[in-house]
Amino acid sequence: MMNQIKTVFRNSRETLVQDALGGAVLVALMLIALHFPGFS
Repeated sequence: MMNQIKTVFRNSRETLVQDALGGAVLVALMLIALHFPGFS
């Protein structure tokens, strides 16, 4: 089981990083969008 997880992580490392960055950007955009009405 651990060998399978390690293999998947090793084979898809760049896409995992891209997915994590995309998720972080979505969270940041949502926080900005939720706080934007407070600026006016």
